[in-house]
Amino acid sequence: MQSVVELKKTIREQAHANRNALEDKDELSRLIVARVFALPEYQRAETVMFYVDVRAEVRTRQALPAALASGKRIVVPYCVDGELELFLLESMDELELGMYRILEPRAELRNVASKRVDVADLDLILVPGVAFDRRGGRTGHGKGYYDKLLEHARPETPLVALAFECQMFPEIPMAEHDIFMDRIVTEAEVYRGRGRDESSNN
Repeated sequence: MQSVVELKKTIREQAHANRNALEDKDELSRLIVARVFALPEYQRAETVMFYVDVRAEVRTRQALPAALASGKRIVVPYCVDGELELFLLESMDELELGMYRILEPRAELRNVASKRVDVADLDLILVPGVAFDRRGGRTGHGKGYYDKLLEHARPETPLVALAFECQMFPEIPMAEHDIFMDRIVTEAEVYRGRGRDESSNN
């Protein structure tokens, strides 16, 4: 098990270096998000969870106004005590800079009952990550926030990761509890991952 942990750490470090060195992240992000918007899975979905980008991740915040205007229910996550909670976003004004300068739902709105969303209500989940492979293998920052959330998503809800091509690796070592993506969308390709149907057989 230790070797898997060490290998993931090495891959994460390389992926961070690749992503930090990448130029034109804003323009590449626009291409990636346009590909996501064109996916049949996105067009069918009524309730979509967007992550809000931090640091060098594929930018999503520039796409949120268009998503909000499209008539879909847009949901964003925020972290409470190591768990991701879900917030129904209806306006960009409902977000503010929180800890670590991450754009989060305003504190006074988080306990409004109509703003709380259950993961089972999501028809599509957009997932960030540090490194990926063509099978849909993913590694995040190692804290497991998304893995815990995705365990409770409906089995038929597509998991679509957004990544720059420089975050793609030949193989991500996957532990038993790790979850494969259904799609990984980069500026160059839409990779068809194996998803959760086969994850338990890995």
